[in-house]
Amino acid sequence: MQSLPTPHTHATLIGPASIDGPAQFVPLAGARARLGFPSPADDFMDEAIDLHRLLVRNPAATFLYRADGWSMLGVGISDGDILVVDRSVSPQAGDLVIAVWDGNQPTCKVLKTFEHHLELHSANPEFPPIVLEQGTEVEVFAVVGVVRQIQRRRGHVRTR
Repeated sequence: MQSLPTPHTHATLIGPASIDGPAQFVPLAGARARLGFPSPADDFMDEAIDLHRLLVRNPAATFLYRADGWSMLGVGISDGDILVVDRSVSPQAGDLVIAVWDGNQPTCKVLKTFEHHLELHSANPEFPPIVLEQGTEVEVFAVVGVVRQIQRRRGHVRTR
């Protein structure tokens, strides 16, 4: 087997997701948030959602990982984001996945499948794809959600 490039973005297992206590519904605005100037007509609420139930479809198979690095920035994943992984979902080519092979740390990449090998692609052109030759024992799990917490620091906004 050929040597593999070192992955540049890893994920750290935070742990299994679980439903703790009653649902916590948060109001959901009826209008989408525009990234330009807001409309005064958009000041109404539509419904309420439970974020846990939105992100966790199968609690027994759902695990949370924290992203580490910047190789997935092109698909909107930043260092420190929380990745929601549902191990009951079968990953398909083009999916965002967590992959583990040969004792490596879990790695978040875009899955590409070929007849005789798999490739794990970054969403940042500075990072080369990882090629996993046929016969490599690899576990691949679908990422079904991303959570980001915004923190204010002395007048500046940064992602956590």
